[in-house]
Parts: sequence; structure tokens; C-alpha cells
Amino acid sequence: MLCDCHIHMVLDGVNWKDAIAAHQNGPDEALIRARLQRYRDLGFAYLRDGGDRWGVGAKARALAPEYGIRYRTPLAPLCKAGHYGGFIGWRYENLKEYAGLVSQLRQQGADFVKIMISGLMDFDRFGVLTEDGLAPGEIRELVHIAHAEGFSVMAHANGARTVEAAADAGVDSIEHGAYLDDTALHAMAEMGTVWVPTLSTIGNLRGKGRFCEAAVREILASATENVRRFAALGGLLAPGTDAGAWAVPHGSLTEYALLTEALGPETAATVQRGMDTIIQKF
Repeated sequence: MLCDCHIHMVLDGVNWKDAIAAHQNGPDEALIRARLQRYRDLGFAYLRDGGDRWGVGAKARALAPEYGIRYRTPLAPLCKAGHYGGFIGWRYENLKEYAGLVSQLRQQGADFVKIMISGLMDFDRFGVLTEDGLAPGEIRELVHIAHAEGFSVMAHANGARTVEAAADAGVDSIEHGAYLDDTALHAMAEMGTVWVPTLSTIGNLRGKGRFCEAAVREILASATENVRRFAALGGLLAPGTDAGAWAVPHGSLTEYALLTEALGPETAATVQRGMDTIIQKF
């Protein structure tokens, strides 16, 4: 069974503004069905959405059983006002507002909670993130509040200290996870955190001419090496393309190919453990 543990049905891999505009008057069912059909044709049976505030992921979840696909969505990701994620998610100013949104997600039938706790990679400059992560104490409270409502937690997180803090807080999965060190990798492995490294968001940039090619190669090499190191620790890895991100189309086997490049003959067994954990928790 193939799984893509990180997609964005609302986005198209080309232009995020145009993609969102296509759903401004409500989720475009024909577009969603076409994407679900492609996933089915390739053999995907499990999809985990990163969420959106226009109901596109929710509509896809409703349609997915017709295609033999188990589809999970947080409905909308939650992001702190003034930090990355506001273009696609629900914003909160403080922990009280965050707790209210988590309760709202429970009432509306979200499958899990997604939190945005760091910036993005700067693909033109190795080692640089667009913004620092949230404070460890705040990350701990975000995870605790969601867990108290009975949710598993997916975290968009880059940077070693941010990922370490999230793992120590008991987060269930880390998405992306750029620029990790031994401490962060050990924290995830010891806590049983599933890492979804979304290598496709880096590897698919090669040869496109949009970003510095040398920087892209260096970022990918760093991420690939960390995947190897994490697997050697017995860590849980799961495939997720971040489909919908720039140059990452819906219905793609690129993540499996990139993980195979990193892990070789151990790929299938390693990835299966991570996928089984994702499916169980989310």
C-alpha cells in the first residue's frame, strides 16, 4: 500500500495564489476528484492532508472513500499570528485563543491538529530559515492542549532546537525537519516521533532554475544524510511529498525514490514502520 503522509489538496504545485483562488467559491469538486483519481491510479490508499481554511481537504475526505482512499485532515492548520502559516490556516494570538480553536476543530470533526511552529527553508541559502521557531515552552503547551482534547499532533517544524522541543513535548509527527543535529535526531528517535522529511520539496527543485542550484544540492545532501542517521537510530520515517508545494505535483512517487536513494535496500521496512505508526495515530 502506498501512502502520502503530507499533501495539500488545496494547492497545485504551480502557483499557490491561483490554486487557492480556484476554491474561493467553495471546493472545486471536479479538480479534487481528478487528483484523487490520479492517486488511486498510482496505488495510493492513504493520504494525510496538511489542511486549509477553505474546506478543500474536508471535501476531499468526504469523496476519498469512493476511490478506496483513507483520507485524514486537520481541517485547518493552526498558526500564531505574525508567523508563517497565516496564508492557509487559522491564526491565534495567544494560548487561550489556540485552545478555543482546538475545541472548534473537535466540534467540526478534525482528524488531528496541525501546528505551525517554525519558518521555511531559504532555498537560496544553505542553513537559513525564514524565521526562528517558537519558544520551547510555548511548543510544549501547544502539544499538551491538543493532546488533552484527544488529538494527535502534526508539526510543521524546521531547525534543530525547534524539532528537539517538539519531540520532547511529545509531538506525534515532524514535517520537513530541516537542519537537524544529533540531539534533535536522538530526541525524535527516543520519543517515537515520526519524521516526514518531505525530501520532494527539495529534490524537485533541481534543474528548475528558480533557486540557487548549489544551495539546493547542499540542502538536499544535508536532509538525505540526516534521514540516513535517523534510520540508523531506529527512528520512524514516513513518506510525504508535500504535494501542492512548488514543483511538487499531486500523485507522485518522488518521495519513495528519494527515500530509496537515502536508505537503499532498507527503505521498504523502514518506511513501513513509519507509515504504520502514522496510520495508527492519525
